[in-house]
Amino acid sequence: MAKLKIKKGDTVKVIAGKDKGAQGKVINVLREEDRVIVEGVNRVKKHTKAAPQGGDATGGIITTEAPIHISNVMLVEGDGVTRAGFKRVEATKRRADGSEYAAGRSVRVSRKTGEEI
Repeated sequence: MAKLKIKKGDTVKVIAGKDKGAQGKVINVLREEDRVIVEGVNRVKKHTKAAPQGGDATGGIITTEAPIHISNVMLVEGDGVTRAGFKRVEATKRRADGSEYAAGRSVRVSRKTGEEI
């Protein structure tokens, strides 16, 4: 499985499909299917049946967001969109006994500006 470059909470722009051009916040990432659920994008209506007598659920039409493929969205940075990459940076880490050591950690970076996301 490839490492996904979009995380929950990111702002993304839809670049293909019926909602092309729409922007929204990622609500959920479905890693196994390579899909994301974006707030206000790919909304579908679901018809629900009322619960049997004595139930508390009422029937009706519920509008909710459906998953969209991760290849159809791009990360928003500033006023435009960018691709995301990874870079190793030096970091100081601390062991359980209190001693410190130098190590590297991976951070997401913008391919356009090179800055950490």
